Amino acid sequence: MKALVTGGGGFLGGAIVRMLTRRGDCVRSFSRGSYPDLTRLGVESVSGDLADAQAVARACEGVDVVFHVAAKAGIAGSRIDFHRANVVGTRNVLDACLSQGIDRLVFTSSPSVVFDGRDMEGADESAPYPARYHAFYPETKAEAERRVLAANSPKLATVALRPHLIWGPGDNNLIPRIIARARAGSLRRLGREDKKVDGTYIDNAAHAHLLAADRLLPGSPISGKVYFVAQGEPIGMWELINRILAEAGEPPVTRSISPRLAYCVGTVLELVHKVLRLTGEPRMTRFLAGELSTAHWFDLTAARRDLGYTAQISTGEGLTRLGRWLRGSL
Repeated sequence: MKALVTGGGGFLGGAIVRMLTRRGDCVRSFSRGSYPDLTRLGVESVSGDLADAQAVARACEGVDVVFHVAAKAGIAGSRIDFHRANVVGTRNVLDACLSQGIDRLVFTSSPSVVFDGRDMEGADESAPYPARYHAFYPETKAEAERRVLAANSPKLATVALRPHLIWGPGDNNLIPRIIARARAGSLRRLGREDKKVDGTYIDNAAHAHLLAADRLLPGSPISGKVYFVAQGEPIGMWELINRILAEAGEPPVTRSISPRLAYCVGTVLELVHKVLRLTGEPRMTRFLAGELSTAHWFDLTAARRDLGYTAQISTGEGLTRLGRWLRGSL
């Protein structure tokens, strides 16, 4: 098949592109920048902005399936920017699919769209959207997800995946931040209890997207549905972080602060950034405090049953591969 991957130059998008090319699919990437690595793979690269409807339409010409991975992520920033990338951009992708007769769209969502600040232990796809959000990223991703699911029809089959906490070699966001904060001595555990989380190794996240695309057709059992994706190996959050730090040759995090204090600090820092119009992200926010002090692991029954998904790379093997990459890149 011929596939378009929005955000093909990014961490997850790039993994999907590589997996598609390895199995012989024809791939086009749509990103804001240029990526020589994709060109060397024989990938057709198209540059543009998701909020530019005409650019998105051109990128969709002649493809069979769209993997809509690109998004604006982060814990801080203006609502306008998040809405423009995540909501307007998704609307443009949907419009392009419908106008050009593309009948399959795999959308990358996030478990944060249903996070209400409380523990999520064994949560499944019936978890409702919360009444309010503490960050623009989950708020706009939830709106985009709802649009994608509502667009499912006999003409366009849509499915949304919610991979949780993607990590692994090539990550230029989460892993480097953890290591940088540890080296600066500013990383603290939140609370004494090590709440369990279930992340997703990068290859497993990409694999789930291909499984979904291969099973997606108008009227198919997975069309119009959403699925959690993770390792299926819940582990203490700080145990996982300390194992990542160990692979980077760093000591474990032992100092802690209370979740309530972290939430208060996040509230103050968000206000300071807003009033002073500071650039960058606050070191703590209300959303981040909630994420770091609650459990996040999910019931993967639906993904296993409907997508045939199982983690191909275990957490232990993933950490070993991450360590090799870290030793060669940091």
